[in-house]
Amino acid sequence: MPRIDIDAIEPGNRTGYPAPLDKPVEGRWWRRLAPAGGLTEMGASHVVLKPGAWSSQRHWHDDEDELLVMLTGEAVLVEDDGRTVLRPGDVCAWAKGVANGHHVINESAEDCSFIAVSAGDRNGSGAYSDIDMKFSGDGYFHKDGTPYPTQPVR
Repeated sequence: MPRIDIDAIEPGNRTGYPAPLDKPVEGRWWRRLAPAGGLTEMGASHVVLKPGAWSSQRHWHDDEDELLVMLTGEAVLVEDDGRTVLRPGDVCAWAKGVANGHHVINESAEDCSFIAVSAGDRNGSGAYSDIDMKFSGDGYFHKDGTPYPTQPVR
């Protein structure tokens, strides 16, 4: 099995979120592992959250399963049912089609990191629990269907 050199992958922190919804994720840095490994049927990223950063707006997917494995530091998982502290070794999973909005926030003074894995239709749809936004392969939309002027970063 080939070893992926994470440090050799260019980090990115782009987002397609429209302003001002993009501000909470400014301190999120990711390295796309799946393309580096030649994987085409799933997504996988190494994610670092700087202090105060969010992994995303709180969301859920209709067509994509998600898995998170906490590597370093401490973060808070925020879901519909409340908040859970995550530490190294913790694993979280969200099944596609379950409308449980979730995201991770680094409320500590140190960086934290995790691996995020997804499988399913990467051009599928979903929604954001706390804001007037939903998504599909065609972009971001208000919940009434009016498009936002930005496109998701894949």
